[in-house]
Amino acid sequence: MLDIRRREFITLAVSTAAWPLAARAQQVRTPRRIGVLLVGLSPESKELKHFRLGLRDAGYAEGRDVVIEWRSANGDYDRVPALVADLVRSKVDVIVEDSTVGTEATKRATSTIPIVMALVLDPVATGLVQSLAHPGGNVTGLSMMATELYPKRLQLLKEINPQLTRIAVFWNPDHPFHAKAVEEVKAVAPSVPIEVSSAAVRTPDQFGPAFSDIMRANVQALYVIDDPIFFAHRTILLALPIHPK
Repeated sequence: MLDIRRREFITLAVSTAAWPLAARAQQVRTPRRIGVLLVGLSPESKELKHFRLGLRDAGYAEGRDVVIEWRSANGDYDRVPALVADLVRSKVDVIVEDSTVGTEATKRATSTIPIVMALVLDPVATGLVQSLAHPGGNVTGLSMMATELYPKRLQLLKEINPQLTRIAVFWNPDHPFHAKAVEEVKAVAPSVPIEVSSAAVRTPDQFGPAFSDIMRANVQALYVIDDPIFFAHRTILLALPIHPK
């Protein structure tokens, strides 16, 4: 389900990214430059293959009509400001984002280059746009509407394991929306009903120790809040020795 949603977002982002390009396409034949800032994804991922296919389907040939400037943080938030600054200095025509963190950093760096966001948890709550109907400024794109999914995901966990009573939430305190996300999960948990504890992790080397702590508390499932760090290093998460009680 997650892979399908990510592909849909990336494909839809292509059409949004094409707007500023199409507006100038008939004025000059010089290839337009698309900056792509990846915090969690990689240029070789399936999602970005769909991005390229979307450009092709929209009539843009890479190398002839557009040149893509890739920048990848590989889940490292500390690298984002420098990557953003590099794209802004390069004077790309539009910047496509795969994260809330990247979009925030880019919005702070430029008010003139169009920014297209995808896979952003809640652009209104984080102040990236004024509203979904009227975003304002130079930011547009898509929202994952994650708040609406929290009760659904908890209900799904309960359906998978009707005996489930305790879960732990992995979240990243460096993410601008995660503290609120944990509050939202805890708020809806009693209606399931499920007890929720949480573990704050910032780097991949913290995954193991945090997971050991929550397993000692006899939790039965792990709920991971969407985040570039968790996605970029998902193989580490999937290798954790889960032994449900």
